Amino acid sequence: MQPFALNYARPAVERDSATPYAYDSGLQLNVLMDGRIAASDHALLRELGTTTSTAGSKTHFDD
Repeated sequence: MQPFALNYARPAVERDSATPYAYDSGLQLNVLMDGRIAASDHALLRELGTTTSTAGSKTHFDD
């Protein structure tokens, strides 16, 4: 018997481009290359929709 969720599960989509931000473990936030907090960049948020943290679960977001 196959679990119900496996009928709808899809692998995560890999992006071709690199993210314009990186995780800063000291701040525990995603930061842009110039040091600004990524979640404060409105143009970035409009383009990507969110700044998903790669420090832990993909379900956590920087606000």
